[in-house]
Amino acid sequence: MAKAGKKTVFFCKECGYESAKWLGQCPGCKAWDSFVEEKVTSNKNLKVNPLPLGVVDNKPIKLSEVNIDNHKRTLTNIEEFDRVLGGGIVTGSMVLVGGDPGIGKSTLLLQMCRNLCIDKRSVLYVSGEESAKQIKMRADRLPAFNNEMLVYSETDLERVVERITDIKPDVVVIDSIQTMLSTELGQAPGSVSQIREATGVFMRLAKTLPVTIFIVGHVTKEGVVAGPRVLEHMVDTVLYFESERGASYRFLRAVKNRFGSTNEIGVFEMQGDGLHEVKNPSEYMLNGRPENASGSVVSCAIEGTRPILIEVQALVCHTSFNLPRRTSTGIDFNRINLLLAVIEKRIGLHMSEYDAYINVAGGLRINEPAMDVAIIAAIISSCKDSNVNEKTICFGEVGLAGEVRAVNNAEQRVLEAARLGFETCILPAVNMASLNIKKAELGNLELVGISNIKELYKLI
Repeated sequence: MAKAGKKTVFFCKECGYESAKWLGQCPGCKAWDSFVEEKVTSNKNLKVNPLPLGVVDNKPIKLSEVNIDNHKRTLTNIEEFDRVLGGGIVTGSMVLVGGDPGIGKSTLLLQMCRNLCIDKRSVLYVSGEESAKQIKMRADRLPAFNNEMLVYSETDLERVVERITDIKPDVVVIDSIQTMLSTELGQAPGSVSQIREATGVFMRLAKTLPVTIFIVGHVTKEGVVAGPRVLEHMVDTVLYFESERGASYRFLRAVKNRFGSTNEIGVFEMQGDGLHEVKNPSEYMLNGRPENASGSVVSCAIEGTRPILIEVQALVCHTSFNLPRRTSTGIDFNRINLLLAVIEKRIGLHMSEYDAYINVAGGLRINEPAMDVAIIAAIISSCKDSNVNEKTICFGEVGLAGEVRAVNNAEQRVLEAARLGFETCILPAVNMASLNIKKAELGNLELVGISNIKELYKLI
């Protein structure tokens, strides 16, 4: 028999949905086999507000009377980081940083703390995974590290809250949220109840003191933050630090931001003395591009507010099997299959006789349809073993009828190509007709508009 004051419930580890019994599919997020069993303490034995989170005036006030002077942005002096945050740190906000193990989450936050301490900001770094000596060893590898940063190794949630309330720092880093433990819940660290409770407590701290809190979250094998999905809904900003395995570049992506643009991206390179900003990613992405090689085409993607030139590579060869092999890196696999079918139907190339391998160089993952024209151009170039001029760039979306459709931000893409010295730009004819660019801005760049992939085939 269960002890008095405790009961067993089931939580969805994806969205936090609670149920009295186990369910195969979550009614909240429709995920399968996502319920986990936990014993929770009855709320009758808990205080309503057991933690000293400050004094809050809960009286309703007019929107015109709300004072936002205390919620100004603070620059971290890491331009790529500030760009992703929307222009700097917002006071009283809560930011979740997720990423694979060893990708550089803690290193990035340590560099941020170093810069804030140099600017005379008080910073508290709370670690539940490392001792103070280990943090000191990592900090010594970073140049010009300021030793004024406060370090606190603790996993007890109540003690962490007491220290934050007493010190009242400007910025707090929690590394990581999965290690925080509330003794009142009686659950293991990293459980759904513990993560949800700790996040709720830190959110109240951020809003009432106010203090900016960064929390580090572990990710699952699917690449999402471990724990209940409600974790991402509670915070103000969600950042993902990602990279293809073995790639030297790291990409910081904002998937949620209440104070700035979503889907913004920052580019970093990991070196021996920490993360270095890549302020001109287009040039870095095209570094080492092969000359006079078939299957290599340059395109322009829009990530957040910036255009980035990338190299799309294709290798097409005769298959030795009844079922041709398809492999893609950095591009959606289903999109590749769709475009191969369009090539076979609308151009007449028998792609069912070929294996196809598609790659985006540099480790960046692209999901926008504006890459379609470049992918098709790379496939045709490799299939026919014909080189595409290295000073040619192309972009555009391709439909199932083989038509080339317009894409957004065409002017930005064209100007970025002109800035880097490209001579020919193949783009949708619809976009070409609506461009508002002065001839002086184009320089030596020639624009070629196409309306279907047959025209693209003739150009290649």
